[in-house]
Amino acid sequence: MNEGKKLLNMWAGYLLTVTAWYVCVKWLPIPSFQRLPDPVTVVVEWFNPDPDYGLSLFTRDYYLHIWYSTYRATTSFLLAVVLGVPLGILMGWRAKANEYASALLGILRPIPPLAWVPVAILIFPGNEPAVIFVTFLVAFFATTMNTLLGVRSIDKDFFRAAQCLGAEPKDILKDIIIPGALPSIFTGLQIAMGAAWFSLVAGEMIAAQYGLGFMILESYNLVQYPTIVIMMITLGIVGYLSSALIRVAGNRMMRWRAQAIGIGAA
Repeated sequence: MNEGKKLLNMWAGYLLTVTAWYVCVKWLPIPSFQRLPDPVTVVVEWFNPDPDYGLSLFTRDYYLHIWYSTYRATTSFLLAVVLGVPLGILMGWRAKANEYASALLGILRPIPPLAWVPVAILIFPGNEPAVIFVTFLVAFFATTMNTLLGVRSIDKDFFRAAQCLGAEPKDILKDIIIPGALPSIFTGLQIAMGAAWFSLVAGEMIAAQYGLGFMILESYNLVQYPTIVIMMITLGIVGYLSSALIRVAGNRMMRWRAQAIGIGAA
């Protein structure tokens, strides 16, 4: 019953949003809103086998742009996991490592993705590595900081008890740190995936020839406003599905871990 009510409320929210969008474009006497396409125009273009502006569910290029953006976001996310999770664990576990790294991360983290684009283009050969690098940075910071917070949230008594029992560092890492930080790690991974899509669009607008972000800017330049909205909605759907996959994987992994250590056993 609760799930049904939740689903109903979700679709009611979608309907209210679309209705407000239509009203703003069609009925409000505000010129800035009237330049926007209404929901009907967007849906007709999106599902048109012969779209006026060249992109719809029935065109090959639509999926090509999705593929390029998904490839970049996934690559950046995986790099952030491989580098950010170990660094976050090390910073949370070892005070000296935290002293070395925290100051640098504190300076670099507030720099917006767009500020890194010129530097990335200068450093990396070709536009593709530059876009991936810009996307990776934001996901890396989110992953590292949430992992660090997860390790720091573990009760210090666990570490003291393990040391008294003669546990080796590898045992502390495997049996205390990773299980204890896992909820925060997966929260960070969901944030990192969302941040990856956010920064990816900025990179694609400046240094790419394919991708959802590229098409948003290109459609604006060509005055193809329905295509802008189609790409934005597509971006939201793909980003949501990416985060949902991480959430499902995290729930299953933490359920497996709980069963392995006997939590909730009958």
